[in-house]
Order: sequence, then C-alpha cells, then structure tokens
Amino acid sequence: MPGGIELRGMRVLVVGLARTGVATALFCAEHEARVTATDLRDETELKEATAKLRDAKVALELGGHRAETYVAQDLIVVSPGVPADDAFLQMARAKGITIWSEIELAYRFLEGKLIGITGSNGKTTTATLVAHILRGAGFNTFLAGNVGTPMISSVEDTREDSVTVVELSSFQLELIATFRPDIGVILNLTPDHLDRHRTLEAYGAAKARLFENQTELDYAVLNADDPTLAAYVPSKPLGFSFSRKQMVAQGAFVRERQIIFRHNEREEAILSREEVPLPGEHNLENVLAAVCAARLAGAKTDAIARGVRSFAGVEHRLEFVAEISSVRYYNDSKATNVDAALKALEAFPGRIIVILGGKDKDGDYRVMKPALRDKAVLALLIGEAAEKIASQIAGSVNIERVETIERAVESASRHAKSGDVVLLSPACASFDQFENYEHRGRVFKELVLQLEKKSSGASAQGK
Repeated sequence: MPGGIELRGMRVLVVGLARTGVATALFCAEHEARVTATDLRDETELKEATAKLRDAKVALELGGHRAETYVAQDLIVVSPGVPADDAFLQMARAKGITIWSEIELAYRFLEGKLIGITGSNGKTTTATLVAHILRGAGFNTFLAGNVGTPMISSVEDTREDSVTVVELSSFQLELIATFRPDIGVILNLTPDHLDRHRTLEAYGAAKARLFENQTELDYAVLNADDPTLAAYVPSKPLGFSFSRKQMVAQGAFVRERQIIFRHNEREEAILSREEVPLPGEHNLENVLAAVCAARLAGAKTDAIARGVRSFAGVEHRLEFVAEISSVRYYNDSKATNVDAALKALEAFPGRIIVILGGKDKDGDYRVMKPALRDKAVLALLIGEAAEKIASQIAGSVNIERVETIERAVESASRHAKSGDVVLLSPACASFDQFENYEHRGRVFKELVLQLEKKSSGASAQGK
C-alpha cells in the first residue's frame, strides 16, 4: 500500500455532498486540510449535513459550482454521482490539479489486505457474503464502499492484519491513480449506466481499472460464464475464475452438485449446491465468486462452508418481505438495470406479478419479453420509464400503468392469487420518485407490511 498523503494545509475541494462526499470532507478536515465542499443542491436540500460540515470548519458552496474554486485547489475529490468528464473537472485537469475518487484517497490510508468487488449485478450480495465468511473465520474484517459505509470512514480503524472488502462502482474506479486490491473480482458485465458511460466498452473499461495497478503478487477473479469479460482479462495478476457451467483451471465451479475450489491442480469440496440458501442461479454465481475471494484471502474450506450456509442475504436483494393469503412478496429494489430484473424473474418458477419502472438508464427492456412471457402474469409500471417499458414489452405480458409504488402494491394485492409471487424488481434507477433504491425498497416493505396487518385484522374479525 502507498503511504498516506499529508493533508495538513492542503487545499481540498470535495464535489458532491451525498454520503460519500460528506464523509470525505469530514475526513480531510480532521486531517487539517483546508476543505471546501460544493454541491448543486442548496442548503434546504442538504439539511443536517451542512451543520456537521460547518462544525468541522468546512467551507460550503451550495446551489451551484464556481470555476474559480475548482482551479484554486491542490486536490479535488469527486463523489460517485459526479461525471468524470464534468466541465469544471476538465478545467481543473487542464490546470494540472489532481482529481481522485474517494476510494483513491482512502486507499492511501488503508492498512492490511484489500478485496475489491465490482460488476453490473451482485456486488453487494457478494461483498457482504465475503465479509460474513471472513468474520466467521476470525479475520479482522471491514465492509465498505457502495454497500453503505464509505471506505474513507473505516480506513483509520484498519491494521496490518485487517481485510477490507469493498464494493466498487464504475464511477468510483474511473478516477483512481494507484488503487490496488490484493484480490480483485469482476462478477459480470451487462449494459448499465449507459446514460453516463455511453457505450458498453467504456463501461467495461471503467470496471477493468480494478486490475490496472495489480502485480504478479495479486489475484484477479472473473466470471468464466460471461463472454464479455474475455476482453478484460489482465496479464499481471494471478488469474482465477468461477463458473456454474464448466470446470475451471483455477477457481470455483460446480461438479455433480458440489461446489469445488481448484488451485494448482488440487481440488477442495466446499459444500453442496443444495446448501446455498440464496435463491436463483445468479446467486450461485455470487457464492462461487465469494468462495474464490475468501479462499484466496486465507479462509479455510470449513469456515467458507459455514459462512455460506449461515448467510441470510442482503436487504433489497430478492428479500422476502411477507406471505399474505398464500402470496409471497419480495423486495428486489436493488435491481436497477434490466439484467438484474431478468435474474430476479428467473429465480422463481412462475406466476409473478412484477413491478417495473423508475428512472430510465438507457435500458433495453425488449430483452425482458421472453422471461415476462414465461414467468409473469402481470407487469405493474411506475415512474418516468413506464411509457418506454410499456412500448418495449408490449405483447409479452398484461400491463397496467399504476404510476406510483403505493398503487402498485394495492393493484398487486387485488390481482394476486394463491401461490403467486409479487416482485418489486424495477430494472430502473429510483431517483425520479425516491432518494435511492434503499428508500424505494423501504417504502415497498412498509406498504406490504401494512397490507399484512390489514389482512391479519380482517382474518381475526372473521373468526
């Protein structure tokens, strides 16, 4: 790991004041940097964050950005929601000012091993599972990144024997310089964030920066079943892979319903396919990736098996909410792209009422038509993308435009029959109607639980 940089007296601009930006600004202020934070939102939209920042003596420029502020810095740290090609950043870049993402700054202060996990889908589940396995195996483990806690918030608690597991987005990886995971994992690559990256190739290149600074001492882990990843296999780190369809030379795979880890021609049976508690073939892939990462980090096979068996899953990822009148409700709000929603549909045998829609990310919803035709009985459409989705999936399933999630849950409860599944798996971002996908998922769960309470009350009165 590189040594921490000296922030004292440095002029640092933090761009974007969501969770990561606030954490970064406070970290730099604690290290006696001269910190300015800027956001397009005004004081009323940022609420309590501004009070914390002012208490830490962070200068605030809200409601817009100023070119003169950008070009007067020694370092600019950019939050994930800010495009790397932003005009103000280009201006600063032309002046030779250093521009990093938060993970690059955090890496300068990190001790111990680093496991970086990225991909279009499954990042949170896989990162959380790896951390769960390692903690159970006795490792001093930190979980950070897009999973909830910014990496910058935990780095000063790390020590030489720590393992930090970080969920990484393409936005964060765009602006690294020396960031180097000991173990880097790319789970898959499907069209996502094309509203920002424009092409799948550019999106893939951003993800592949995960391997950019790795050496022959490090490990790179890729999904052997995803042909799009073949273009991003790195040359320096030791290559491992995982597959649910074929044996791999180095890594994890399934043979005769057993999950096997193979390294230097030696095979270790980890656990049976039936012992994996998470539904869906996509979650089997996540488990295989986690087996690779945990084994390479030094966890023993029995500890890995225990960790997988005891893993309860992650909120907003095919999360079971309730069963009401023999209808099961699942919250998959984290399915913010088409491929994630497809994987959710494939996780159930059929009779699905699916809630789709939100803020479009230039998704192609036509690819969902076969799965909707085979698995779904009704699609309830919400949010800005409803019209686009309706036009692209027409003819594959019955469609009802309901506009809001409240009306979607109400309609689903009316249409559902015994044995059906009601699935929130939007295939879109949440920012048209919600703060984020977590907010969307919590609202859905609250509505379902209210429905459950009403149903229980009605049943009690009928007795």
